[in-house]
Amino acid sequence: MVLTSDACSFLFGARHWLVQFVGFAPIPIVGVGMTRTEKLLSELIALPSVNPAFLPGGDPFSGEQKVAEFLAATAAQAGLTVEFQRVSPGRSNLLARLAPAGKLRSRVLLAPHLDTVVADKRQFVPRITKGRMYGRGACDTKGSVAAMFIALCELARGKRRPRKTEIVFAGLVDEENGQAGARALVAGGLRGDLAIVGEPTRLRVVTAHKGSLWLRLETRGKSAHAARPELGSNAVYAMAKIVDLFQGEYAEKLRQRQHPLLGSPTVNVGTISGGTQVNIVPDYCRVLVDRRTLPGETEAGVIREVRTLLRNKHLKATLATDQPAPCLPLETKPGLPLVAQFLSCVGQIRPAGADYFCDASVLAQGGIPSVVFGPGDIAQAHTADEWISLDSLERGKNLLLDFFRSLP
Repeated sequence: MVLTSDACSFLFGARHWLVQFVGFAPIPIVGVGMTRTEKLLSELIALPSVNPAFLPGGDPFSGEQKVAEFLAATAAQAGLTVEFQRVSPGRSNLLARLAPAGKLRSRVLLAPHLDTVVADKRQFVPRITKGRMYGRGACDTKGSVAAMFIALCELARGKRRPRKTEIVFAGLVDEENGQAGARALVAGGLRGDLAIVGEPTRLRVVTAHKGSLWLRLETRGKSAHAARPELGSNAVYAMAKIVDLFQGEYAEKLRQRQHPLLGSPTVNVGTISGGTQVNIVPDYCRVLVDRRTLPGETEAGVIREVRTLLRNKHLKATLATDQPAPCLPLETKPGLPLVAQFLSCVGQIRPAGADYFCDASVLAQGGIPSVVFGPGDIAQAHTADEWISLDSLERGKNLLLDFFRSLP
Protein backbone atom coordinates (compact mmCIF):
# COMPACT_ATOMS: atom_id res chain seq x y z
CA MET A 1 0.00 0.00 0.00
CA VAL A 2 1.06 3.63 -0.48
CA LEU A 3 0.61 6.02 2.44
CA THR A 4 -0.53 9.57 1.74
CA SER A 5 -0.07 11.05 5.24
CA ASP A 6 1.40 14.52 5.33
CA ALA A 7 4.95 14.36 6.70
CA CYS A 8 4.68 17.96 7.89
CA SER A 9 2.23 16.91 10.59
CA PHE A 10 4.83 14.53 11.97
CA LEU A 11 7.51 17.23 11.95
CA PHE A 12 5.20 19.49 13.93
CA GLY A 13 4.34 16.57 16.17
CA ALA A 14 7.99 16.00 17.03
CA ARG A 15 8.36 19.56 18.30
CA HIS A 16 5.01 19.45 20.11
CA TRP A 17 6.03 16.16 21.76
CA LEU A 18 9.19 17.68 23.17
CA VAL A 19 7.38 20.73 24.50
CA GLN A 20 4.81 18.51 26.23
CA PHE A 21 7.04 15.80 27.71
CA VAL A 22 10.51 17.33 27.91
CA GLY A 23 9.53 20.86 28.79
CA PHE A 24 11.08 22.80 25.93
CA ALA A 25 11.20 22.83 22.14
CA PRO A 26 14.22 21.50 20.26
CA ILE A 27 16.84 24.00 19.20
CA PRO A 28 15.69 25.09 15.72
CA ILE A 29 18.74 23.74 13.92
CA VAL A 30 16.68 22.74 10.87
CA GLY A 31 17.30 25.70 8.64
CA VAL A 32 19.38 27.38 5.98
CA GLY A 33 22.62 25.62 5.13
CA MET A 34 21.62 22.16 6.37
CA THR A 35 21.54 19.17 4.06
CA ARG A 36 18.49 16.93 3.79
CA THR A 37 20.37 14.24 5.67
CA GLU A 38 21.19 16.57 8.57
CA LYS A 39 17.61 17.82 8.72
CA LEU A 40 16.21 14.30 8.85
CA LEU A 41 18.67 13.20 11.53
CA SER A 42 17.77 16.18 13.73
CA GLU A 43 14.07 15.27 13.50
CA LEU A 44 14.78 11.62 14.27
CA ILE A 45 16.75 12.53 17.39
CA ALA A 46 13.84 14.75 18.47
CA LEU A 47 11.52 11.71 18.38
CA PRO A 48 12.66 9.47 21.27
CA SER A 49 12.51 5.76 20.52
CA VAL A 50 14.01 4.06 23.56
CA ASN A 51 13.67 0.30 23.49
CA PRO A 52 10.72 -0.62 25.77
CA ALA A 53 12.88 -3.23 27.50
CA PHE A 54 14.74 -0.37 29.19
CA LEU A 55 11.77 1.75 30.30
CA PRO A 56 8.56 0.99 32.26
CA GLY A 57 5.37 0.51 30.31
CA GLY A 58 3.65 3.66 29.13
CA ASP A 59 6.74 5.89 29.31
CA PRO A 60 6.41 8.59 26.60
CA PHE A 61 10.05 8.13 25.58
CA SER A 62 9.51 4.41 24.92
CA GLY A 63 8.92 2.63 21.62
CA GLU A 64 9.81 3.05 17.96
CA GLN A 65 6.34 3.76 16.56
CA LYS A 66 6.65 7.57 16.40
CA VAL A 67 9.81 7.27 14.32
CA ALA A 68 8.33 4.58 12.06
CA GLU A 69 5.23 6.68 11.33
CA PHE A 70 7.28 9.80 10.65
CA LEU A 71 9.51 7.95 8.19
CA ALA A 72 6.50 6.29 6.56
CA ALA A 73 4.92 9.65 5.81
CA THR A 74 8.17 11.03 4.42
CA ALA A 75 8.70 7.91 2.28
CA ALA A 76 5.20 8.21 0.82
CA GLN A 77 5.97 11.77 -0.27
CA ALA A 78 9.03 10.46 -2.11
CA GLY A 79 6.89 7.94 -4.00
CA LEU A 80 7.97 4.83 -2.11
CA THR A 81 5.54 2.01 -1.39
CA VAL A 82 5.21 1.69 2.39
CA GLU A 83 3.95 -0.98 4.73
CA PHE A 84 4.25 -1.87 8.41
CA GLN A 85 5.18 -5.34 9.60
CA ARG A 86 3.77 -5.96 13.07
CA VAL A 87 6.35 -7.38 15.47
CA SER A 88 4.53 -6.99 18.81
CA PRO A 89 1.75 -4.73 20.16
CA GLY A 90 2.64 -1.13 19.34
CA ARG A 91 5.89 -2.09 17.58
CA SER A 92 6.27 -2.57 13.84
CA ASN A 93 9.06 -2.75 11.33
CA LEU A 94 8.80 -0.16 8.56
CA LEU A 95 9.25 -1.37 4.98
CA ALA A 96 9.62 1.29 2.26
CA ARG A 97 10.17 -0.09 -1.25
CA LEU A 98 11.54 1.39 -4.44
CA ALA A 99 10.48 -0.88 -7.30
CA PRO A 100 12.83 -1.40 -10.25
CA ALA A 101 12.13 0.31 -13.56
CA GLY A 102 11.88 -3.09 -15.27
CA LYS A 103 11.47 -6.74 -14.28
CA LEU A 104 12.55 -7.63 -10.73
CA ARG A 105 15.70 -9.77 -10.68
CA SER A 106 17.36 -8.91 -7.35
CA ARG A 107 16.69 -7.13 -4.06
CA VAL A 108 18.88 -5.04 -1.75
CA LEU A 109 17.76 -4.41 1.83
CA LEU A 110 18.77 -1.39 3.90
CA ALA A 111 18.35 -2.47 7.52
CA PRO A 112 19.14 0.05 10.27
CA HIS A 113 17.37 -0.17 13.62
CA LEU A 114 14.99 2.46 14.98
CA ASP A 115 15.39 1.86 18.73
CA THR A 116 17.94 3.43 21.08
CA VAL A 117 19.15 2.90 24.61
CA VAL A 118 18.01 5.14 27.47
CA ALA A 119 19.16 8.73 27.86
CA ASP A 120 18.70 11.90 29.84
CA LYS A 121 15.76 13.80 28.34
CA ARG A 122 17.99 16.62 27.09
CA GLN A 123 19.79 14.14 24.83
CA PHE A 124 16.65 14.13 22.71
CA VAL A 125 17.26 17.74 21.76
CA PRO A 126 19.60 17.74 18.74
CA ARG A 127 22.42 20.26 18.67
CA ILE A 128 25.26 20.98 16.29
CA THR A 129 28.69 22.24 17.25
CA LYS A 130 32.08 22.06 15.52
CA GLY A 131 30.87 19.84 12.71
CA ARG A 132 29.14 17.31 14.94
CA MET A 133 25.49 16.59 15.69
CA TYR A 134 24.81 15.51 19.26
CA GLY A 135 21.84 13.54 20.60
CA ARG A 136 20.71 10.07 21.55
CA GLY A 137 20.86 7.83 18.51
CA ALA A 138 22.98 10.27 16.49
CA CYS A 139 25.37 7.46 15.53
CA ASP A 140 23.56 4.37 16.88
CA THR A 141 21.79 4.24 14.53
CA LYS A 142 19.68 7.20 13.49
CA GLY A 143 22.66 8.50 11.53
CA SER A 144 22.51 5.32 9.43
CA VAL A 145 18.73 5.67 9.16
CA ALA A 146 19.08 9.22 7.83
CA ALA A 147 21.89 8.40 5.37
CA MET A 148 20.13 5.33 3.98
CA PHE A 149 16.70 6.92 3.86
CA ILE A 150 17.76 10.14 2.14
CA ALA A 151 19.90 8.23 -0.38
CA LEU A 152 16.88 6.10 -1.27
CA CYS A 153 14.55 9.11 -1.49
CA GLU A 154 16.98 10.99 -3.73
CA LEU A 155 17.21 7.93 -5.97
CA ALA A 156 13.41 7.71 -6.11
CA ARG A 157 13.07 11.38 -7.07
CA GLY A 158 15.82 11.20 -9.70
CA LYS A 159 15.82 9.90 -13.25
CA ARG A 160 18.26 7.02 -12.70
CA ARG A 161 16.80 4.08 -10.83
CA PRO A 162 17.87 0.42 -11.11
CA ARG A 163 16.09 -1.47 -13.87
CA LYS A 164 16.22 -4.92 -12.27
CA THR A 165 16.90 -4.34 -8.56
CA GLU A 166 14.34 -3.52 -5.88
CA ILE A 167 15.67 -1.56 -2.90
CA VAL A 168 13.83 -1.96 0.41
CA PHE A 169 14.41 0.25 3.43
CA ALA A 170 13.64 -1.91 6.49
CA GLY A 171 13.56 0.14 9.68
CA LEU A 172 13.81 -2.54 12.37
CA VAL A 173 12.68 -2.52 15.99
CA ASP A 174 14.33 -4.07 19.04
CA GLU A 175 17.96 -4.43 17.92
CA GLU A 176 19.17 -3.15 21.29
CA ASN A 177 17.51 -6.01 23.17
CA GLY A 178 16.35 -9.21 21.50
CA GLN A 179 16.50 -8.41 17.76
CA ALA A 180 12.78 -9.16 17.48
CA GLY A 181 12.46 -6.90 14.42
CA ALA A 182 15.14 -8.70 12.41
CA ARG A 183 13.81 -12.09 13.49
CA ALA A 184 10.28 -11.09 12.42
CA LEU A 185 11.58 -9.86 9.06
CA VAL A 186 13.19 -13.24 8.40
CA ALA A 187 10.19 -15.18 9.70
CA GLY A 188 7.94 -13.13 7.43
CA GLY A 189 9.70 -14.54 4.38
CA LEU A 190 11.31 -11.40 2.98
CA ARG A 191 14.54 -12.34 1.21
CA GLY A 192 17.24 -10.38 -0.54
CA ASP A 193 20.51 -10.73 -2.38
CA LEU A 194 22.25 -8.32 0.00
CA ALA A 195 21.35 -6.63 3.29
CA ILE A 196 23.27 -3.52 4.35
CA VAL A 197 22.74 -3.31 8.11
CA GLY A 198 23.13 0.20 9.47
CA GLU A 199 25.62 0.52 12.33
CA PRO A 200 28.40 3.06 12.99
CA THR A 201 31.36 1.49 11.14
CA ARG A 202 33.18 4.71 10.19
CA LEU A 203 31.96 4.03 6.64
CA ARG A 204 33.84 0.74 6.44
CA VAL A 205 32.09 -2.29 4.96
CA VAL A 206 32.05 -4.97 7.68
CA THR A 207 31.65 -8.55 6.52
CA ALA A 208 32.30 -10.29 9.85
CA HIS A 209 31.36 -9.63 13.46
CA LYS A 210 31.55 -11.55 16.69
CA GLY A 211 28.68 -13.44 18.25
CA SER A 212 27.48 -12.95 21.82
CA LEU A 213 26.76 -15.82 24.21
CA TRP A 214 25.52 -15.08 27.74
CA LEU A 215 26.17 -17.75 30.35
CA ARG A 216 24.75 -18.14 33.87
CA LEU A 217 26.85 -19.98 36.44
CA GLU A 218 25.60 -20.82 39.94
CA THR A 219 27.45 -22.25 42.93
CA ARG A 220 25.81 -23.77 46.00
CA GLY A 221 27.10 -23.95 49.55
CA LYS A 222 25.79 -24.28 53.09
CA SER A 223 24.66 -21.40 55.28
CA ALA A 224 25.93 -20.90 58.80
CA HIS A 225 26.38 -18.13 61.35
CA ALA A 226 29.26 -15.86 60.35
CA ALA A 227 30.72 -16.31 63.86
CA ARG A 228 31.28 -20.00 62.98
CA PRO A 229 32.07 -19.98 59.22
CA GLU A 230 33.74 -23.39 59.50
CA LEU A 231 30.27 -24.87 59.97
CA GLY A 232 29.17 -23.70 56.53
CA SER A 233 30.35 -23.78 52.94
CA ASN A 234 30.80 -20.38 51.30
CA ALA A 235 29.28 -20.28 47.79
CA VAL A 236 30.88 -16.87 47.11
CA TYR A 237 34.36 -18.28 47.80
CA ALA A 238 33.63 -21.11 45.37
CA MET A 239 32.52 -18.64 42.72
CA ALA A 240 35.58 -16.45 43.32
CA LYS A 241 37.78 -19.32 42.15
CA ILE A 242 35.73 -19.59 38.97
CA VAL A 243 35.93 -15.85 38.32
CA ASP A 244 39.70 -16.00 38.81
CA LEU A 245 39.87 -18.91 36.36
CA PHE A 246 37.93 -16.97 33.73
CA GLN A 247 39.98 -13.81 34.16
CA GLY A 248 43.28 -15.67 34.03
CA GLU A 249 43.71 -19.04 32.39
CA TYR A 250 40.54 -19.05 30.27
CA ALA A 251 41.06 -15.52 28.94
CA GLU A 252 44.65 -16.40 28.04
CA LYS A 253 43.50 -19.55 26.26
CA LEU A 254 41.05 -17.49 24.18
CA ARG A 255 43.78 -15.02 23.22
CA GLN A 256 45.57 -17.85 21.43
CA ARG A 257 42.75 -18.06 18.87
CA GLN A 258 42.77 -15.56 16.02
CA HIS A 259 40.41 -14.55 13.22
CA PRO A 260 41.88 -12.42 10.40
CA LEU A 261 39.21 -9.71 10.80
CA LEU A 262 38.02 -10.16 14.37
CA GLY A 263 41.03 -11.03 16.48
CA SER A 264 40.34 -13.20 19.53
CA PRO A 265 37.19 -14.32 21.33
CA THR A 266 36.74 -12.79 24.79
CA VAL A 267 35.15 -13.55 28.15
CA ASN A 268 33.80 -11.06 30.71
CA VAL A 269 32.12 -11.64 34.07
CA GLY A 270 29.47 -8.94 33.98
CA THR A 271 27.45 -9.39 37.18
CA ILE A 272 27.77 -11.30 40.44
CA SER A 273 25.30 -11.78 43.28
CA GLY A 274 25.19 -13.98 46.35
CA GLY A 275 24.36 -14.16 50.02
CA THR A 276 21.55 -12.62 52.00
CA GLN A 277 23.28 -10.61 54.73
CA VAL A 278 26.75 -9.94 56.03
CA ASN A 279 26.64 -12.19 59.11
CA ILE A 280 25.49 -15.32 57.25
CA VAL A 281 27.75 -17.66 55.29
CA PRO A 282 26.25 -17.51 51.77
CA ASP A 283 24.82 -20.73 50.38
CA TYR A 284 24.29 -19.37 46.85
CA CYS A 285 26.15 -17.27 44.30
CA ARG A 286 25.48 -16.46 40.64
CA VAL A 287 27.46 -14.77 37.87
CA LEU A 288 26.43 -13.73 34.37
CA VAL A 289 29.19 -14.05 31.81
CA ASP A 290 29.52 -12.50 28.35
CA ARG A 291 31.44 -14.73 25.93
CA ARG A 292 32.13 -13.17 22.51
CA THR A 293 32.42 -15.87 19.86
CA LEU A 294 34.17 -16.18 16.50
CA PRO A 295 32.78 -17.68 13.30
CA GLY A 296 32.96 -21.46 13.66
CA GLU A 297 32.32 -21.44 17.42
CA THR A 298 28.96 -22.79 18.57
CA GLU A 299 26.90 -22.44 21.73
CA ALA A 300 27.21 -26.17 22.42
CA GLY A 301 30.95 -26.05 21.86
CA VAL A 302 31.47 -23.12 24.25
CA ILE A 303 29.38 -24.75 26.98
CA ARG A 304 31.31 -27.99 26.55
CA GLU A 305 34.59 -26.07 26.75
CA VAL A 306 33.62 -24.27 29.97
CA ARG A 307 32.38 -27.46 31.62
CA THR A 308 35.63 -29.22 30.77
CA LEU A 309 37.62 -26.29 32.18
CA LEU A 310 35.69 -26.41 35.47
CA ARG A 311 35.95 -30.17 35.74
CA ASN A 312 39.71 -30.12 35.18
CA LYS A 313 40.06 -27.61 38.03
CA HIS A 314 37.69 -29.60 40.29
CA LEU A 315 35.26 -26.66 40.46
CA LYS A 316 31.53 -27.28 40.71
CA ALA A 317 28.85 -25.00 39.28
CA THR A 318 25.66 -25.30 37.28
CA LEU A 319 25.93 -23.78 33.81
CA ALA A 320 23.23 -22.57 31.41
CA THR A 321 22.66 -19.92 28.74
CA ASP A 322 20.94 -16.70 29.76
CA GLN A 323 19.57 -15.12 26.57
CA PRO A 324 16.22 -15.45 24.78
CA ALA A 325 17.67 -16.20 21.34
CA PRO A 326 21.06 -17.11 19.89
CA CYS A 327 23.37 -14.27 18.84
CA LEU A 328 25.67 -15.94 16.35
CA PRO A 329 28.76 -14.55 14.63
CA LEU A 330 28.59 -13.10 11.12
CA GLU A 331 30.91 -14.06 8.28
CA THR A 332 29.86 -13.08 4.76
CA LYS A 333 32.04 -13.89 1.76
CA PRO A 334 33.46 -10.62 0.36
CA GLY A 335 33.62 -12.20 -3.10
CA LEU A 336 29.83 -12.36 -3.46
CA PRO A 337 28.93 -10.17 -6.48
CA LEU A 338 26.92 -7.50 -4.68
CA VAL A 339 29.30 -7.43 -1.70
CA ALA A 340 32.27 -6.96 -4.04
CA GLN A 341 30.36 -4.26 -5.92
CA PHE A 342 29.58 -2.41 -2.70
CA LEU A 343 33.19 -2.63 -1.56
CA SER A 344 34.26 -1.18 -4.90
CA CYS A 345 31.78 1.70 -4.69
CA VAL A 346 33.02 2.55 -1.19
CA GLY A 347 36.62 2.37 -2.42
CA GLN A 348 37.56 -0.37 0.02
CA ILE A 349 39.99 -3.14 -0.94
CA ARG A 350 39.75 -5.34 2.14
CA PRO A 351 36.60 -5.86 4.26
CA ALA A 352 36.57 -4.99 7.94
CA GLY A 353 35.40 -6.78 11.09
CA ALA A 354 33.50 -5.64 14.20
CA ASP A 355 33.67 -6.73 17.83
CA TYR A 356 29.97 -6.16 18.47
CA PHE A 357 26.89 -8.21 17.58
CA CYS A 358 24.06 -6.75 15.48
CA ASP A 359 21.06 -7.59 13.27
CA ALA A 360 23.33 -8.60 10.37
CA SER A 361 23.83 -12.04 11.90
CA VAL A 362 20.08 -12.62 12.25
CA LEU A 363 19.45 -11.69 8.62
CA ALA A 364 22.38 -13.79 7.42
CA GLN A 365 21.15 -16.81 9.38
CA GLY A 366 17.82 -16.26 7.62
CA GLY A 367 19.44 -16.62 4.22
CA ILE A 368 20.19 -12.98 3.32
CA PRO A 369 23.90 -12.25 2.68
CA SER A 370 24.62 -9.33 5.00
CA VAL A 371 27.21 -6.66 5.64
CA VAL A 372 27.37 -3.83 8.17
CA PHE A 373 27.91 -0.21 7.12
CA GLY A 374 27.16 3.27 8.36
CA PRO A 375 28.46 6.68 9.37
CA GLY A 376 29.76 7.36 12.86
CA ASP A 377 32.02 5.55 15.28
CA ILE A 378 30.87 2.77 17.63
CA ALA A 379 32.99 4.43 20.34
CA GLN A 380 30.30 7.13 20.55
CA ALA A 381 27.37 4.72 20.84
CA HIS A 382 25.49 4.63 24.17
CA THR A 383 27.58 7.49 25.58
CA ALA A 384 26.26 10.49 27.51
CA ASP A 385 27.34 12.85 24.73
CA GLU A 386 26.67 10.67 21.68
CA TRP A 387 27.56 12.43 18.44
CA ILE A 388 28.21 11.91 14.76
CA SER A 389 30.42 13.80 12.34
CA LEU A 390 28.30 15.69 9.80
CA ASP A 391 30.96 15.02 7.17
CA SER A 392 30.67 11.27 7.84
CA LEU A 393 26.87 11.49 7.70
CA GLU A 394 26.82 13.20 4.29
CA ARG A 395 29.60 11.09 2.85
CA GLY A 396 27.74 7.95 3.91
CA LYS A 397 24.64 9.10 2.08
CA ASN A 398 26.64 9.83 -1.07
CA LEU A 399 28.44 6.47 -1.02
CA LEU A 400 25.13 4.64 -0.69
CA LEU A 401 23.63 6.67 -3.53
CA ASP A 402 26.61 5.81 -5.74
CA PHE A 403 26.07 2.14 -4.98
CA PHE A 404 22.33 2.35 -5.74
CA ARG A 405 23.08 3.97 -9.09
CA SER A 406 25.51 1.18 -9.95
CA LEU A 407 22.90 -1.54 -9.48
CA PRO A 408 21.50 -3.26 -12.55
